[in-house]
Amino acid sequence: MANVALIGSTGMVGSHILTSLLSNDGVHRIDTISRRTPQAATAAPQTKLTTFVSDDTSKWGAQLSALTPTPEIFMSAFATTRANAGGFENQHKIEHGLNVELARAARDAGTKVYVLISSQGANKTSNIPYSRMKGEIEEDVKALGFERTVILRPGLISGTREESRPLEAGIRYIAGWAGKLHSSLKDGWAQEADVIGKAAVNAGLKALRGDIPDGSEKVWTIEGKSIIALANES
Repeated sequence: MANVALIGSTGMVGSHILTSLLSNDGVHRIDTISRRTPQAATAAPQTKLTTFVSDDTSKWGAQLSALTPTPEIFMSAFATTRANAGGFENQHKIEHGLNVELARAARDAGTKVYVLISSQGANKTSNIPYSRMKGEIEEDVKALGFERTVILRPGLISGTREESRPLEAGIRYIAGWAGKLHSSLKDGWAQEADVIGKAAVNAGLKALRGDIPDGSEKVWTIEGKSIIALANES
């Protein structure tokens, strides 16, 4: 059974990752590090969940390094927005900086598998700042040399966010409508948050067992319909 650490557990996808981890019999212990208490931790007592809550993100690396037992899997669904960060420069500093810092702390502690929730179109040479930032995060964590790195690149993430994003909400409505007509109209470009969460957990556990596709021994990238297929595996 695996010990798992997770950052981003209060976000749209991260909350579903946590729910999936809690219900998975292959997971022994879960440690979350976050700015606020995850909803799953307040809903009911969880014997295998330990939470560390601090607004001071400079403490997160030390907390991750001190976890005992050392997590075999470290998962990141951590992200912020340009608006919340106060501009793209700050968004890059927070999202890129913290993701890479925490990944390095996990690697140095002996974590074997790293799972990252990235984004469709991530590319460090992209002209689109957001896609470039996501690509830079991917490349920098791959360079850390985990035994296995798993990268999920969902398209539009369907579901309900706590914060209001009117334009995105409109596109999510279109995705939901298309999915009701036929899954093939949606699955390639939009995936439900709970599906992404389950796929991330399944991928992390499979990677830990070495049950990965040929050619993905070090880095396994999962996109579009492959995310949905992975979520449906028992």
